[in-house]
Amino acid sequence: MRFFATILFFLFFVCRVQAGGITATQLTCEQTVNPLGIDLARPAFGWQLRSAERGQFQTAFEMIVGDRAEQVLAGTGNVWQTGKRNSAENSIILFEGKQLRSFTRYFWKVRVYDRNGKASEWSPVAWFETAMLSAADWKAQWISDGQSLPGTDAGFYKDDPMPVFKQAVAVTKPVKTARLYIAGAGYFEAYLNGEKIGKDWLSPGWTNFDKRILYRVYDITANLRKGRNIAGLMLGNGWYNPLPMRFWGVYNLRNALATGRPVVKAQLRVTYTDGTTETINTDNSWKWKAGPVIRNSVYLGETFDGRADTKAWLQQVPESGDLPAAIANGPKGKLQADLQPPVRVAAVIKPVAVTEVAPGKFVADMGVNFAGVARIRVKAPQGTRISLRYGEDVYKDGNVNGMTAVAGQIKNGNGGPEAPPVAWQEDHFIAGGGGMETWNPRFTFHVFRYVELTGWPGKPTVDDIEGLQMHADVPDAGVFECSNRLFNKIQELTLRTFKSNIFSVQSDCAGREKFGYGGDLFCTLESFSYNFDMYNFYRKSLQDFEDDQRPLGGITETAPYVGLHDKGPGDASGPLGWQLGYPYLVKKLYEFYGDKRVIETYYPSLTKQIRFLEDRAKGFLYEEDISDHESLDPKPVALTASLFFFHHVQLMREFSELLNKKAEADRYAALEAKIRAAIRKRFYKGAGIFDNQTQAAQLFALWYDIAEEKEKQAVLRQLVQAFAAKNNHVSTGIFATKMLFDVLRVHNLDTLAYTIVNQKDFPGWGHMVAQGATTLWETWKYSDNTYSQNHPMFGSVSEWFYRSLLGINATAPGFKTFRIQPRTAGLSFAKGWYRSPYGTIGSSWEQHADNFLLHVEIPVNTMAEVWIPAAPGSVLLDGKKAGAPGTVVFLKEAQGYQVYKVASGTYTFSCRLK
Repeated sequence: MRFFATILFFLFFVCRVQAGGITATQLTCEQTVNPLGIDLARPAFGWQLRSAERGQFQTAFEMIVGDRAEQVLAGTGNVWQTGKRNSAENSIILFEGKQLRSFTRYFWKVRVYDRNGKASEWSPVAWFETAMLSAADWKAQWISDGQSLPGTDAGFYKDDPMPVFKQAVAVTKPVKTARLYIAGAGYFEAYLNGEKIGKDWLSPGWTNFDKRILYRVYDITANLRKGRNIAGLMLGNGWYNPLPMRFWGVYNLRNALATGRPVVKAQLRVTYTDGTTETINTDNSWKWKAGPVIRNSVYLGETFDGRADTKAWLQQVPESGDLPAAIANGPKGKLQADLQPPVRVAAVIKPVAVTEVAPGKFVADMGVNFAGVARIRVKAPQGTRISLRYGEDVYKDGNVNGMTAVAGQIKNGNGGPEAPPVAWQEDHFIAGGGGMETWNPRFTFHVFRYVELTGWPGKPTVDDIEGLQMHADVPDAGVFECSNRLFNKIQELTLRTFKSNIFSVQSDCAGREKFGYGGDLFCTLESFSYNFDMYNFYRKSLQDFEDDQRPLGGITETAPYVGLHDKGPGDASGPLGWQLGYPYLVKKLYEFYGDKRVIETYYPSLTKQIRFLEDRAKGFLYEEDISDHESLDPKPVALTASLFFFHHVQLMREFSELLNKKAEADRYAALEAKIRAAIRKRFYKGAGIFDNQTQAAQLFALWYDIAEEKEKQAVLRQLVQAFAAKNNHVSTGIFATKMLFDVLRVHNLDTLAYTIVNQKDFPGWGHMVAQGATTLWETWKYSDNTYSQNHPMFGSVSEWFYRSLLGINATAPGFKTFRIQPRTAGLSFAKGWYRSPYGTIGSSWEQHADNFLLHVEIPVNTMAEVWIPAAPGSVLLDGKKAGAPGTVVFLKEAQGYQVYKVASGTYTFSCRLK
């Protein structure tokens, strides 16, 4: 009865939809709605389309761009009028109008023509605003407090109050607009009349500051008041002035990063209603004083002295006794407008309990593991020092266990001169004594579930502390839910883990390292992209890799480069699998978002990289690599290294073909064939066995399609046997785990995938859940001392939820065409959606006995293949026999599915299961 009631509901929904035209909505510039501050000469436009009518698509479009809203609204544009362009494209439309000017807001609108050539109404007017289109637009100077860096490593661990700057700003006329353009090396916070500007944290994003410095743009029109205003700036060390700790007792970040005393460059530009403009720039007329942040480190935490709070000072007119700012050289990098989503507070997490574990020592349990900081409210005598120590776990006696998040594995005094014996995550607050005080760190972030509080006057309660969950403010791109509660829990853990590790770089862990490893990126970027809109986040990641490309062409293990080059092929470059994160990200950005510019932009750098890798190969093979990191089986190192090299060449062949570089494509194709032959000769043992016959070895061979067609079934049988030998549990590491789901999907073995993911004991995701994990671990085995408990790499399972259980897979860049082929495995239902550049793709299904119901949503201007696991002749569309001419056309029967070509719209299919 429930099954047929659901059919009636969907039929009612479909019947409510009335035929209608086509409209353009969700207008974007550089994949952002109304971006404030871009510095691209040719930005890309896009829009999504809506229609209540099935089978609608765009045949042409018309755009108007101008710098006067009223003109654009009236139908004219003085910057670009495309006229009617016969084109089905509504994503990545490159600007071709008059040269854009800096500091200018441009307005635009679009109308589209439907399948019958009928024009839509004009869209609402959207806008984008340019920032500094030329380096000459920057008039501000870098300023600092003029203090010197310590002469010894030990000096970096002493108190070092961060500078706070201010300048008076007089407003004597009515203001039309006001903007703050601000760059920093190290972190900054900007203030106006004592109030913080913007909602972002930990700006700017981490880059190689000698190559590129990101600047942010704030609309401060509403913040300025008539008369006198006080602009303020507070600095933090960030990644520009890290501590000289020896990570793992070896790596000093100061030897690899561009470093210096924190500096800031800011330009406040006011446009008045009379058309005049005024600019206030940072220079030595600004004043400064030592601020209340007396220590700050992205790893060790922050110390704040409330007795030196500058909130009142930031609202007072500069006086003659104030110290003048020092003009600084600043880093060498190019200033670039920051399009990456900023770090923001996404949620406020209340503790579930506060427990006194020893006299004067309290532990707050936040209930879940996450990244961010704690915020406290306390009334304490002046000078009271309250300490917060963070940890992902607790010991049996209730004390906080911070060992899984200790920075750089510095645990036994191996961190260098004056480094702490154990590099805990800690914050300290010194009370100002002015009644109830609310405080949280500004220039650090931690990963934690538990917070140890000491020095508290009296006893803290759950109302006195809360967690600020922070991450890059990436929009949601997908939702998944199914009938298996464990899978839903795994998805919940995965999303929390992913969010914990996007702080301007996609990190391996948010506590111990915080580094942007290419290998971890390779294994999870598709899972990230199904769940979040990662376009502008990942474009920044690509530039990070290019910025730190080694002189001979190799790509570093991490970007930004921190000095690691474990088992790389030389020139301080990373291992093959970690270098692969760079070209693979180029490929996937193109596939997910349809932006061919990423291939064009990075092709020269990728060419330099592949030449370097070719020069280092021996007989078309590689012998050394980190390989399948955290595998429980012996690693097939040479096989994986050689296949990673094969993949690099394969990608370059694909990129060359896409850019119509035939000679280069032919060369790469020939090289690809030679590498493939060498790998088969060296590693294929016959009888379907590759290398050491582990799960990973078989998966690598199948994922890279290295076996001959006649051998594939034998290779697959060996893989199934390798899993059976482990009672269908994983023994794979980060790469083979990602490959596992692709291989089983391609070979229609999702029932085996279901069994593997559904395991509730060690090793597997279910074991983590059973042990009380609220985020994914770095290793399959529980660790209370070494390995992170908030690590994204095994989150590749989320890709399987979307690609197999919902069945959503692109067949053209940007999901212009795609396939919906749900794999029911052991589920009774699955539902969800993915928001592509063209609109929302929906896939929701349920099965009861031998009846199956599938509801799909196909965005306007796209086409899908819908694969239905149906008995022949049993498929109904909206309650009627499917396959009649129209927006749904029967294509074929394949792999036990009835396959239909489906145009845009919402549809409900029902059938008997085969």
